[in-house]
Amino acid sequence: GCQLNFCDGEKYKGILQDLGYELTDTPEEADVILYNACAVRAHAESRVIGRLGALKSIREKNPRLIVGLCGCMAEEEEVRALLRKSYPFVRLVLGAGAMERLPEALLSVYRGEKRHETLQFAGLPDETLPTVRESTFQASVPVMYGCNNFCTYCIVPYVRGRERSRTPEAIEQEVRGLIAQGCREILLLGQNVNSYGRGLETEISFPALLRRLDAIEGDYFIRFMSSHPKDATPELIDTMLSSQHIEHHLHLPVQCGSDRVLKEMNRHYTLETYLKTVDYARSKSPDFGFSSDLIVGFPTETDEDFEGTMRIIEYVKYDNLYTFIYSPRTGTKAAQMEFVSTQEQIAARMSRLLARQREISEEFNKRFLGKQVRFLAEKRDPETGLLLGKTREGLVLEAPGTESDIGRLLDVKVTGVKNWALGGEILRGTNDAE
Repeated sequence: GCQLNFCDGEKYKGILQDLGYELTDTPEEADVILYNACAVRAHAESRVIGRLGALKSIREKNPRLIVGLCGCMAEEEEVRALLRKSYPFVRLVLGAGAMERLPEALLSVYRGEKRHETLQFAGLPDETLPTVRESTFQASVPVMYGCNNFCTYCIVPYVRGRERSRTPEAIEQEVRGLIAQGCREILLLGQNVNSYGRGLETEISFPALLRRLDAIEGDYFIRFMSSHPKDATPELIDTMLSSQHIEHHLHLPVQCGSDRVLKEMNRHYTLETYLKTVDYARSKSPDFGFSSDLIVGFPTETDEDFEGTMRIIEYVKYDNLYTFIYSPRTGTKAAQMEFVSTQEQIAARMSRLLARQREISEEFNKRFLGKQVRFLAEKRDPETGLLLGKTREGLVLEAPGTESDIGRLLDVKVTGVKNWALGGEILRGTNDAE
């Protein structure tokens, strides 16, 4: 699922460890197996259902095994009805905002309840929930939950609820603690971070929150996602470019290159207003990077609409695209629309889009040849042995290095480019690379 789902998963692990459970990679050894599942696309749900089915034989051999479904997928009545009918051994169902109810849910099942279901997302999660983080140097910090936008293709508002923002004090306290522990990258999360702060007792804008966090001393990057174009402002761009720690890169999902389709998607912006944000950022910094989400094959998308999408990627020169073939979601308005294109036409559009974007990504990356960039080494590529990570500009970079470099911010000279990554050499003797 999304980064927020991943973040929730770290909290589920923390709760289970607090209850005395130990993590295992072997299903046959488990006493509890939970799937924290995404509901945005049908493919992800099909995979989860398949994995649940594969657990049936394990459950038959171990009747005490508790199998549960959590997260956004658990919020769907259609899914819960399927579980009741065909997967009776799934005895625990927790919605996306009910993770703090896990201890009592487990207790209920252990005491004999056939199925425990809890759906709850009215408020904020408990701030004191324990967390088992996957990394010692990267951390995700939710700043808000839910969404008020109701895009016609999207199920998120129905499974995550309306927007609720954490207080800036709680966010700052968490970020300060992470940086003090040596965290090098903070990823701020929300379905639409640009609408952060609305509804708080003392309202605060997202750029103001960024400035507050940027003032924390230390050597670290701040990244954030996702941004909605209708709420992206010049103030946001100015804050990013004047900061010490915030990435000079914005993930700004355009979704489609047709104003007509954008209106039918209920996106609340036009291509003109979207491109004003791009133009403003590039006028301040020509190397400012943009990535985007694009849906191919929205029910009413025609060939002409898709040509608009191709024009957008040519104009913006995204460094990266996250592309998806439209997936109908039960209960959304778009799911009731008639398709005007065949699946073959949609697949051909996707192939054309990906081929051109690979070329554009490489063209964009070439502007960094010979330049010095700051880079967080995240891991080693098992095939090449090179270090992999991202620059402050949000670009993937690979470079030779040692195990001790992983988790460090390094100065790197860019010596080569590919369509998906920069290549570089670590400049020893500078900053954290010493």
